[in-house]
Amino acid sequence: QVQLVESGGGSVQAGGSLRLSCAVSGYTYRSYCMGWFRQAPGKEREGVANIEGDGTTTYADSVKGRFTISKDNVQNTLYLQMNSLKPEDTAMYYCAADLRACVLTGLTGRLFHYWGQGTQVTVAS
Repeated sequence: QVQLVESGGGSVQAGGSLRLSCAVSGYTYRSYCMGWFRQAPGKEREGVANIEGDGTTTYADSVKGRFTISKDNVQNTLYLQMNSLKPEDTAMYYCAADLRACVLTGLTGRLFHYWGQGTQVTVAS
């Protein structure tokens, strides 16, 4: 089975930075889409960013210019670098993957088949 294991969540002050990591294993194809999603209690799940097998990225408007998604194909690890964090970024963050290309899945969570365990990010003033 495909396995996603996250790390890097925690608490940070507004304006600070945090980097989330997601170790990926068990894939039979390398041209899959990988992405980050977040959900706060009582709110809808939001697609944050995704990255194609060729490195092409897409971001939600709410994080453009502040967050950067990247991957290390040698280490099989997905990253989310979060800068200039705001209290509204507080949420449970999940990494996800699908065997299809990002052009098909976009930032729609229900189209991603594989999910990590989630890691809490709390931004305080």
